Amino acid sequence: MSARRNKKKGNVSSYRMGIGLFLLFIFASIFLYVGMPELGTETYDNGLSKAATVALAPTRAATHVPTPAHVKTIYMTSCVASSQTLRSNLVKLIDETEVNSVVIDIKSFDGRLSFVPADEKLQSAAGGCLVRDMQDFIDELHSHHIYVIGREASFQDQLMVKLRPDLAVKKESATTTVWKDYKGISWIDASSREHWEYLVAIAKAAHDIGFDEINFDYIRFPADGNMKDIWYPLSGKRSKSAIIRSFFEYLHDHLAPQGITTSADLFGMTTTNIDDLNIGQILEYALPNFDFVAPMVYPSHYPNGFYGLGDPNEHVYDVVKISLDKAVMRALAPVTVEEIPGARIGTSTPAIYAKPSWTAAKIRPWLQDNNYPVPYTADMVKAQIKAAADAGVMSWGLWNAGNRYTRAALETERID
Repeated sequence: MSARRNKKKGNVSSYRMGIGLFLLFIFASIFLYVGMPELGTETYDNGLSKAATVALAPTRAATHVPTPAHVKTIYMTSCVASSQTLRSNLVKLIDETEVNSVVIDIKSFDGRLSFVPADEKLQSAAGGCLVRDMQDFIDELHSHHIYVIGREASFQDQLMVKLRPDLAVKKESATTTVWKDYKGISWIDASSREHWEYLVAIAKAAHDIGFDEINFDYIRFPADGNMKDIWYPLSGKRSKSAIIRSFFEYLHDHLAPQGITTSADLFGMTTTNIDDLNIGQILEYALPNFDFVAPMVYPSHYPNGFYGLGDPNEHVYDVVKISLDKAVMRALAPVTVEEIPGARIGTSTPAIYAKPSWTAAKIRPWLQDNNYPVPYTADMVKAQIKAAADAGVMSWGLWNAGNRYTRAALETERID
């Protein structure tokens, strides 16, 4: 009986040992295949999401390239930039066409930074589609003579709203409830000086790793959503355009002395409207404060009947030409009807204000290269580029949120 029991125990022990060796073999195989964690990484948990691993910020000096005479750029999401395979396809497109620049997200609407800044106070915001080798990638782009622009979504910032709900736009009917637009996106009140400081810190950190220019997007008040139930806890009833003008001036005062080139994305109709479109954007307030002003003259975003044209998607050349003619005219003009403090001249009604005159080179529009709400063909993209050139505007950017661009619309020779 004892012999049988001992034999049974021996079988169980052998079985357990076999299972243990098998599991050890599996773990060893995974270890050899996946490899050790990279040196110089840390795990963090900001309390808002699952812990993520981010690379430590590089410490070497950044490289920069000069701004091309005519910037011709495409947009690249941080998710595409984080994949060497996906981003290489766009680098190839730039190498083989007239495009000489790329715009890469450094902060998207979710508030996440796509790179790890050296500033420790900013590092907890890194995440999402993180480009772990951002500085190496920028150096690679520079080696291809590609100008690199960092796009910073400004007052759309989901992360900051969670961290600082006191700075967020609220519902008027429930002033402790965060307001959201029709896309479910929450906003920071544009009057928040703390957020202004934060945006400037991000811009400087991005420039420090090699971004040649910082492009500010969503530099406005919300435009859609239930606008009848919206409350700005910091702005109150103050003029939206005066608040946004102050923000533009703040960016200029804190970045221009550092030698940081900047650009501002504006609604397309800021070129044809003399009001602030209820979002605070006025062309004449942006022009003196940024190196480039980028009106988003996407035909799909214009109303039917714009300047008597009917469906704007059937008149893409005319929409862009009219918009940019107006932009250039307003840039060149030495006077404006827009209120510029301390610059009033004459006694006319409306009042006329003196302003500096800028050339068409100040204008760099975003053009449409996506299939909304109709498929945009190569001819439609070419027509927009031609309209810009006919208005005297030689710089432009192509926008496609999916990063799929119409190669047939682009010239094959790049002139640097």
